Amino acid sequence: MTFSVKLLQWLFALFAASLVAACGDAPARGPVVLAPASMQEALGEVAGAWAAQGNAPPVLSFAGTQVQARQLAQGAPADVIVTADEEWMDWLETRALIEPASRRTVAANGLALVSVKAFGPDDTIASRLLALGDGRLALADPQSVPAGRYARAALENMGLWDAVAARVVPAENVRAALALVESGEAALGIVYRTDAEASPRVASMTFDFRDVPEIYYPAALVAGAAHPRRQAFLDFLSTPAAQEILATYRFVPVEQAP
Repeated sequence: MTFSVKLLQWLFALFAASLVAACGDAPARGPVVLAPASMQEALGEVAGAWAAQGNAPPVLSFAGTQVQARQLAQGAPADVIVTADEEWMDWLETRALIEPASRRTVAANGLALVSVKAFGPDDTIASRLLALGDGRLALADPQSVPAGRYARAALENMGLWDAVAARVVPAENVRAALALVESGEAALGIVYRTDAEASPRVASMTFDFRDVPEIYYPAALVAGAAHPRRQAFLDFLSTPAAQEILATYRFVPVEQAP
């Protein structure tokens, strides 16, 4: 997964650089965008739609939100950041690392229980979790990763956390948690609904929205960044074209989020 992401970034950067000769004084590359691992395919397609309008493709970097936020705090160059929860964006704002006035919600999400074993007609999320036995439950790290925090909160709301906490295997990000289930290293996992539906290797059951905290993806301009098209790309994320792409990956459209 890491190799493919780095390759995608390199290809975007290479293609953007190739536009310089054809575009005169256009930027050598598009804005650098930090984004959560859960948005990898969706934002890749959004970037393609942006480039199709004659813009230099953005340079996309995907990782767990906590990793991206800390890298930004350590001086990593970026123009736009998208996080998988409000808490990490608040963390960035209190450190003056983003432009607060630019902050907006670009998508929302849900949670799903995943397994390589099909779910039966009488199965419920609670019944499968309580039947876990000696099996393992893969989550993004609930101590620091948004998807893991959401998963723990949902299980606490359902009165299930104490029953399964000892079986939890924390992962670096939500894609790593999904990979543990896909490989059979964990019997069950809790991931974003979008990740569950993107994987052909797992079956899934969606959590009731009443049990799950609101899962919003805020985006903002990075403080001090100067790419001339950074605001335009941030605005593009809220356009009907971008929102339609996000919806095809089962993200909730921005008009349904605050």
